[in-house]
Amino acid sequence: MTLGLALAIGGAAMAALAGVGSALGVGVAGQAAAGVVAEDPKKFGQTLVLQALPGTQGIYGLLIAFLILVKTGVMGGNPVDLTTFQGMYLLFTGVPIGVVGIWSGLAQGKAAASGIMLIAKRPDQLAKGIIYAAMVETYAILALLVSFLMWNFCPM
Repeated sequence: MTLGLALAIGGAAMAALAGVGSALGVGVAGQAAAGVVAEDPKKFGQTLVLQALPGTQGIYGLLIAFLILVKTGVMGGNPVDLTTFQGMYLLFTGVPIGVVGIWSGLAQGKAAASGIMLIAKRPDQLAKGIIYAAMVETYAILALLVSFLMWNFCPM
């Protein structure tokens, strides 16, 4: 394995770190949801919608990780010989979604937990709770776009 390929695999691992943000965010929202459902089991469906929202960062990170591994041939079982520059490029490709995914997943979980508290008292306000949590998603999508553009223009 060349240094370039090792760096590129590191980029895939970096992108996959977005899953940490999703795990934290879904956990925070799940704790709030469990409290609400303990008081009113009929609110399970509404709380589940909000709890699922922070899970998208992990999906975005997984997508970029797969794209990096496909571009390097690792996913196809035929790894290509990358230069150190190409490996560094792909390493940095995973950084935007990896770093932003960690923070936005956690922030979205907190916003979703607040939305869950909102529907505990006002079940008719679910859409507002979703909008508050979805606003955080904007930054995860922007990071996904930056990582994708970097991946797309990687000199191979």
